[in-house]
Parts: sequence; structure tokens; C-alpha cells
Amino acid sequence: MKKLITGAILMVAASSSFAVAPGGPDCGWGNMLFEGDAGPVHFLASTINGTSGNKTFGMTSGTNGCSTEGTLSYGGKSMIASVMDEFSQDVAMGHGEALNAVAVLMGVAPEDRQTFAEVTHKNFNVIFPSADVTAEEVMGSLQSVMKADARLAKYTS
Repeated sequence: MKKLITGAILMVAASSSFAVAPGGPDCGWGNMLFEGDAGPVHFLASTINGTSGNKTFGMTSGTNGCSTEGTLSYGGKSMIASVMDEFSQDVAMGHGEALNAVAVLMGVAPEDRQTFAEVTHKNFNVIFPSADVTAEEVMGSLQSVMKADARLAKYTS
């Protein structure tokens, strides 16, 4: 049941949010082909990028005019805000679906996710210092906790 609830929350959050310029404004063959053009060619550029999968490849590899610098955001908000209650419960327990989902979103490799769970659990009071902590504060504290751990530091920017 918890999987269904977490999945539903993530789907609602994802469907009601918009990624801000993933890969950059000039990412993909369509944008490269129609560079400088305006009007209906935006649709063609988007179609070329979407049907060939080159924008996804470019975002992953840093090619095709795509940038891998910076972080993706959803409408200026962190995805963690949508699963904050579940995430805090999972951190308190040291395991759970939301904890794993946040680890995946932060790019933590499967072999380091147990360490991520243990480190966040040990630092619960640092990550969640009060009941009214914001998602931005949680992310800042989480980044600090991860930077302090030798194995997790590589996942911080």
C-alpha cells in the first residue's frame, strides 16, 4: 500500500510540474537545425528532439548542444517537497520507499544506497531540526550531511 501511495504522490508531483530547461535552451538536433528561427519551427524542433531521442542522449552525455551543468528543478521546487512526510518517516526508520526514491533522485548508486540510508538515519536531527522545516532546508542539510561522509560526498554538487 505504501508503494502505491508513494507512486501516486510522485506521479501527481511530476504531472503538475515542469522541468526548467533540461539540458539547456539549445539542446538537441532540432534546436541545432533550426537555430535562430522563430514561430512554428519550435514545434518541428521539439518533434525532431522527441522522436529521435537525441536530446535525452545529449543530456546524458553533454553533447548535441546540451549542458549537464546545473540541476533540474520542477517549477522552482524540489521533488522532495512532494514526499516530505514519507521521507522524514523513512529517514527516522532508516529504510523505506521515499528514502530510496530520494537517493535515486540524487543520483546515489545502488551500491551506496544502504550507506545513504544509514547516514541519513544517524543524522535525522540535523536533516529535520524541527517539525516545520522546509524542503529547501532539508535539501541543504541533506547535502551537508552527504558532503561530510566520504562515500556520499561524490553525489553532492
